[in-house]
Amino acid sequence: MQTQNKLFDDLARVATSAMGVASGLREEAEARLREQFERILGQMDLVTRDEFETVRAMAAKAREEQEVLQERVAALEAKLAKKAGSGSSGRKRKTSAAKPSAAKPKES
Repeated sequence: MQTQNKLFDDLARVATSAMGVASGLREEAEARLREQFERILGQMDLVTRDEFETVRAMAAKAREEQEVLQERVAALEAKLAKKAGSGSSGRKRKTSAAKPSAAKPKES
């Protein structure tokens, strides 16, 4: 019986050691991958979250201002069209008289 217990004890020790080695390898691999990702991300030209939010807010404000200006332009164009429409109905536009061109007689 003792030989079987000793065998099981040895197998348990080997399994425990293998699990420790596997855990150490996993941690080492994770550390290497993390370093690699940080190096790659460091080389990329990425913006921070704060910079992104700032530009996003600026774009939203610019869009709102553009919409307000677009409405103002449309109102001014309508006002101008109304003014031009009412102004031309009462008056005639001056037209320049066409000068008769000297026609050459046809040779027959």
